[in-house]
Amino acid sequence: MANLTNNRVNTIATAAQITAAKTALQTVTTNLPFLIGLTKDERASLTGINVANKTFTEDAISAGINNPSILPSFLSVANMQNDLTLFSQLDEIIILTKQFLEKLEDTQLLVGSEAYSAALIIYKQFGIAADSGIAGTDTIVAQLGERFASHSGSTATPSEPK
Repeated sequence: MANLTNNRVNTIATAAQITAAKTALQTVTTNLPFLIGLTKDERASLTGINVANKTFTEDAISAGINNPSILPSFLSVANMQNDLTLFSQLDEIIILTKQFLEKLEDTQLLVGSEAYSAALIIYKQFGIAADSGIAGTDTIVAQLGERFASHSGSTATPSEPK
């Protein structure tokens, strides 16, 4: 269980911060108007590029530049160069975006865990109060206990988050 005396993130984002973040993300999208979305099937059908494939592609571009008369007219080495350049440019942005997404997801995981851990303690405290005969606590325990009710209708003991 989380250490409730060590609440690592104890804040909320202001409406202005959320708006600014959304605007910044929209600005990124606007500044990269060529970005596209693919279907799951399209993604599966495309050949990915890795280090070996990238080197091969660079070598093919070089061979095409140095031997243009061998290539058919429908094949554009300039287009290949543009694709590979954009691939490399996007790689840098993708790394930064993944780092940012990891921080977003880690923060969300942590604050969710902190809130849920505290909720479990509250549930237990109300259970103790109900067991002690404190008026009005049975209703609260029943309401909170619905979260742990099994399909058979009995109330289960909540599990501790890891």
